[in-house]
Amino acid sequence: MPSVSALVKRVLPKSLLGRSLLILVTPLVLLQVVSALIFFETHWSKVTLKMARTVAADIAVVIDLMREFPDAHHQQWIFHRASDLNFRLKMMPGKILENTVPQGNNLGERMLILAMDEYVRKPFRFYPNMEARHMVIDVQLAHGVLRVIVSDKRLFSSTASVFVLWMVGTSLLLFGVATIFMRNQVRPIRRLARAADDFGKGRDSPKFKPEGASEVRQAASAFIVMRDRLVRQIAQRTEMLAGVSHDLRTPLTRMKLQLAMMGDVEGAGELKQDIDDMEHMLGEYLAFARGEGGEKPAEIELSEMLHDIVAKARRKGGRIDFHSEGMVVVTGRLNALTRCLTNLLDNAVRYGRTVAVRLGVRENSVEVVIDDDGPGIPKDKRADVFKPFFRLDGSRNPVTGGVGLGMTIARDVVRAQGGDIELTDAPLGGLRVKVRLPL
Repeated sequence: MPSVSALVKRVLPKSLLGRSLLILVTPLVLLQVVSALIFFETHWSKVTLKMARTVAADIAVVIDLMREFPDAHHQQWIFHRASDLNFRLKMMPGKILENTVPQGNNLGERMLILAMDEYVRKPFRFYPNMEARHMVIDVQLAHGVLRVIVSDKRLFSSTASVFVLWMVGTSLLLFGVATIFMRNQVRPIRRLARAADDFGKGRDSPKFKPEGASEVRQAASAFIVMRDRLVRQIAQRTEMLAGVSHDLRTPLTRMKLQLAMMGDVEGAGELKQDIDDMEHMLGEYLAFARGEGGEKPAEIELSEMLHDIVAKARRKGGRIDFHSEGMVVVTGRLNALTRCLTNLLDNAVRYGRTVAVRLGVRENSVEVVIDDDGPGIPKDKRADVFKPFFRLDGSRNPVTGGVGLGMTIARDVVRAQGGDIELTDAPLGGLRVKVRLPL
């Protein structure tokens, strides 16, 4: 059974905008409820009782006047003067009211019952007429029933409805203003999140600038400084290694020329192979340091790219079964992603006789699955193969496995675009490489 805190977290809004609005709305609603309770329990009940007492007191005065002046002339005068009190009087001689107890369905009727019992002290009945907006009150007298028709304005105050309308109206207005204000406050945070996500995927955000509250501006400025510092450090590292590579390739080139001029001297072939291996390693080191960071992101038709990569691998003698679920477009760096998938497929072809490549869309990401029937990689070594210069083959022979940077570069390329690489067991018996890229 989930705990109370888990249930509360499940019910509460997840976004900053929703939580901020909840913080603003909750006190507002509580204030409205408390105000309404105080108003209805004190002010409205007191006002309604006073109005009912005024009506009951006027009816009692009319009954006293009719008792003091029982002749028809005076009673006609009394009925005429009662119109000034918003009363319409009618005498029904000989009529007797039913012997029932009046029941009030709302606050005004209950207050009227209390007031009539307090001032008139005679049997009575009332009949509200909502369409005509008046109340009919029958009072039992000694010689008949006195019918009093009184307007609702004398019994019910419109303050309650006006109060409710003002309360609800102002609440909705304040809620709308608060929503607009909070959306404007949250928008810079969302832009900062998008800029950080774009930077993590290697995309540019040239229009991003600090805005919003001072704390958000401070966070945005810190992000820009951090981004510029990282870009500068990567550029410095790339330039340094490019210079080292250039400086090392110069003597290597001289050595190749000298070997070419020496002809078929004993040991020249081995030295030439060593020089080629050194140039290959220098290229791998530089590619690892550079990480294809200077390339601009663009839309890539992944199924077409994989088709070309598979075709090249087949020309090298690989047996590859390729299947794509249709046209799949992602945003990334074309050359870097091509290098990454080519490296992964070459590894599968090198160690396996049969390779299967699958491309498809799963939820919000693209999956490229490469299976082979080779020896695979032990589970305890799968995390190590992504470390720079790590090779399962203990020797440093590039023919049997390169310099140990292929998987590192591949994962860096994929992670730079917001994805990841997973190594598992393949159904073919070898290794399965699963590449996930965001759409």
